Amino acid sequence: MTMTTNDEDAMRALQGLEDGSSSVRLRAALAIGTAPDPRFVDRLVERCAIEPDFSVREMLTWALTRHSPSLTLPGLLREVRSERAQARSQALHTLSKIGDRRAWPAITRELLSDADDEVARSAWRAAVALVPEEERAELAEVLATQLGRGGRETRLSLSRALIALGEVILPVLGTVTAQGAPGARRHAIATERLFHDPDAGFEFAIEEAKRVVALGTSGQEGR
Repeated sequence: MTMTTNDEDAMRALQGLEDGSSSVRLRAALAIGTAPDPRFVDRLVERCAIEPDFSVREMLTWALTRHSPSLTLPGLLREVRSERAQARSQALHTLSKIGDRRAWPAITRELLSDADDEVARSAWRAAVALVPEEERAELAEVLATQLGRGGRETRLSLSRALIALGEVILPVLGTVTAQGAPGARRHAIATERLFHDPDAGFEFAIEEAKRVVALGTSGQEGR
């Protein structure tokens, strides 16, 4: 059940979100999430776009999940189209936590290939959380276009997103392994290794993939 606060407490909490101290902002977000109130939603969404502290952003997201999706989705869906990268990233992250599949149409190919790595990673996680079953294979094909992108954390995020889609990724990975650029091939091989052996570890899978590509083999030998 949604709780309400009196006007004085609401004003204090909203002012706390703008305080110069991150600890004060954290407590304010915690207080808002503990006593959700529709008056807080727009300010929470706005603050996500500019909040510099990671822990506070996580608390803002938690506070938003404590409110009804019917109240939070409109603002978050606007934010995924923002010109500000942090606004897009945090809105996508929050949508993945809310898990309401009405947001799925907002996860566009443009977001999945966003030039900002943090936005793209948030989009991948949101897509996996929200995709309808019948669209998993198509999503796998889109995500596969990003194989080989970025540094270790970005590549690991993409591998995890692909693996979460299940066996629909295997034909897609096979195509990239056979026809992709060297970096994409290595990433595809490493992702398939992790799919079959989650305990192998990403670094080991990447090193194995490098060896396979260097030898000019497919990575399927011995399976």
